[in-house]
This record gives sequence, structure tokens and C-alpha cells, in this order.
Amino acid sequence: MSFQLTNQPINPLIESLHPHTGGIVTFEGLVRAINDDREVSSLEYEAYPELALHEGHAIISEVREQFDILEARAIHRAGHLAIGDLAVWIMSAAIHRKEAFEATEYIINAIKARVPIWKKEYYSDGEANWVRCDRCIHGL
Repeated sequence: MSFQLTNQPINPLIESLHPHTGGIVTFEGLVRAINDDREVSSLEYEAYPELALHEGHAIISEVREQFDILEARAIHRAGHLAIGDLAVWIMSAAIHRKEAFEATEYIINAIKARVPIWKKEYYSDGEANWVRCDRCIHGL
């Protein structure tokens, strides 16, 4: 069970799972070319690594306690990403699929709500904005 933060492309390999695994659910979040009717050319994720890793590991621990799962993993990118790049990958494995689905949903929602990772979108018109950052200083 792990949470990782990386500046390298994510390679979502599923290996060495518990032999009782009956269901695996994965989530792959990709960089898309449009957001709020604006054409996106790329994006950048910035993280506070120490806190992001601490909170990410806490989320994985919570999932282990709350759901009957055998394995949970999450990897989130940082740095500059191109359209189509894999930005976040999550995997949950359980004896039954229901627990794997629920654990995966919990992980992605908790990461988005609690892990200090910020997203800046670069648009085809040359502008760039931090996404959902009401207190950010624009233009920096």
C-alpha cells in the first residue's frame, strides 16, 4: 500500500498482488485538451512534497482501515504535463469488486480534497491560470 509523488511519467504496472484478489479497480486521470470551454495546451502540477506524501500515506492508511481491501496504491504527477499524459493513477484490489470500487473512489476524492497539489492550466491563447485557486496571486 503506497502513495507516491513523481516528476516522471507514471508507469501503472500491477504486479505481485495478494493471491486472494478477485477484483482490481484502477482510475487514470489524464490531461485533457479542454476545460470550462477553454482549449488547454498543457498543465503544471505543483506540490508541497513533504505534506503531500504525509497526507497521501494517511489516505491510503484510512482506506485500509475503512474498506476490506488487500492492496491500494496511488501515484500523482508533479511538474509540466502534456495533453494525454497520465496525471494520477489509483489502484485498489480486494476479494470482491464492491470494496475495490469504493476504496478507489474514496482515494481520488480524498486526494483532490486534502493533498496539497495545485494545478495550473496553460491555454492555447497564451494565458495561464491556477485552477480553483481563489487566493492565488494571478500573473505570477
